[in-house]
Amino acid sequence: MAAFQMAYPRVQLNHLEAYYKNNTMDSGKGFGILPDLSLRRSPVKDCDRTPTRGRSVKDDWRAWLPAEKAQVFDKQVHRLESSYVMLSVSLNEAIELRQMGQPGKSLQAVGITAGLCKLLTQALGALLRALSEHAKHYGTIPNAVPLDPTNFQGPRGQRSARMSSLVSHVLLSQRLQFLHKVSTLEEMVENLGEDYRHAATDLTGGFSFDTRKMWAEMDSDHYDLNTCLREAIVVFKSFLIALPESQLGAFQSTVRRQSQAPEAGAPSTQGAIRHRRMAAIAGE
Repeated sequence: MAAFQMAYPRVQLNHLEAYYKNNTMDSGKGFGILPDLSLRRSPVKDCDRTPTRGRSVKDDWRAWLPAEKAQVFDKQVHRLESSYVMLSVSLNEAIELRQMGQPGKSLQAVGITAGLCKLLTQALGALLRALSEHAKHYGTIPNAVPLDPTNFQGPRGQRSARMSSLVSHVLLSQRLQFLHKVSTLEEMVENLGEDYRHAATDLTGGFSFDTRKMWAEMDSDHYDLNTCLREAIVVFKSFLIALPESQLGAFQSTVRRQSQAPEAGAPSTQGAIRHRRMAAIAGE
């Protein structure tokens, strides 16, 4: 079925590169994300000065990181990319089996993707929560630009990105804009992950009468999770640029603690969590 094509990272990155290029001060060299997302260590230079935020997100992305920061960045990105690749390859296999007329094997593969999706959203959510917690506690002020709805495929993702963009334009400080973007990404990752897992469960359990809709929903959720991942990696790089090296250990401890925490998402508390999050940002 040609309608269910995989959404590989290059698709989102084409949009993100153009978007960040148009929203930054320097329109010179292109905003090359893909080369720096390899598992090789980022370029390193000695840096004894207090870090300062670049003029733009693009400047942050192209900047070199000191050795310790580069190691932290590479480790986190490698973990996230590994989780994403496992989910993406498994979903692609499920789609191919369906196209080959093997529904039984296809549904078995779909069942596997539900667990892989949870691994990705847990790791990504933990990083985003750590970024938010550290920035609130230490007053870190990284660069950030609003989310672009055109980089998302599903209606939920587009709606969340559109609302985030509108709110960002009324937040006067760069710190509040960063916190709001991270908070929005965290909520989107959680919601998209839940939607994906519910669709996968409905398919494998035979609970859906409209299987085509479920397949399309999983493909769309996968696409938008990929976009959230790319946005989070860019946000993470800007955060490390602004982070004093003396706080790197404290940030790593926060990431470890958030990674070990139970996944948020209990229906009885999630609404309260989101309201508290927005209230905290509004009251900063």
